[in-house]
Amino acid sequence: MGTVESQWRSEALSVRPAPALGQHVVDHLRRLIITGELRRGTHLVESQLSETFDVSRGPVRDALRQLETEGLVESRRRGVFVVGLTLDDIEELYLLRRLLELEAVRLCMEDASTDYGPAAAALDRMRQAADNQDPTAFATADLDFHSAFYAASGHRRLDAIWQQYRPTFAGMLAVTNAEDKDLAPTFGDHAALLQVVQDGDTARALALLEEHLDGSHRRMLTAYSRFVAEP
Repeated sequence: MGTVESQWRSEALSVRPAPALGQHVVDHLRRLIITGELRRGTHLVESQLSETFDVSRGPVRDALRQLETEGLVESRRRGVFVVGLTLDDIEELYLLRRLLELEAVRLCMEDASTDYGPAAAALDRMRQAADNQDPTAFATADLDFHSAFYAASGHRRLDAIWQQYRPTFAGMLAVTNAEDKDLAPTFGDHAALLQVVQDGDTARALALLEEHLDGSHRRMLTAYSRFVAEP
């Protein structure tokens, strides 16, 4: 067993099963793939993963299926292999998110009765996580904040597409937020966005959202160059 494989398997052994058995498996594997600790071409063997994560093969199979849906692994004749994230993947993901989220926010703002309570609640959790310097909780609340706009947009299929790719963005956020020594500026950006949305200034809101997504894109590219860049 190679040194890199030994390292990630040892780390995975410290992760105990959560109530949703497959969830801790898929979350851990996703992060390892996004950070490049599991390199492109790595063969993911069900029996080994089952032993590593101390779960049956069912949850492992579910996790691999989910990762394949996200485009991070692929099934071949000889098994499941890591595809990983490339620069092209990151560009495609952020272009897709820009198209989806700008439309979601625009739709929200067209309806004067839109309830921004879920976004505000997520923002409050972001503040608490920033105060506690908890990047994991911050990333979860961050995605909840953005997801609130999709849910409130009233466009079921738009929300469904976002939910398909949300886990990948969650993994990417976990990587970029972990590098931030101070989460307060990111929280401030979200607070400013919600305020402008609630004020009803559509042009300003969409401009702020584009700026925010551009910043997130740049931070991911920086993380990619440090952790994920292919040799």
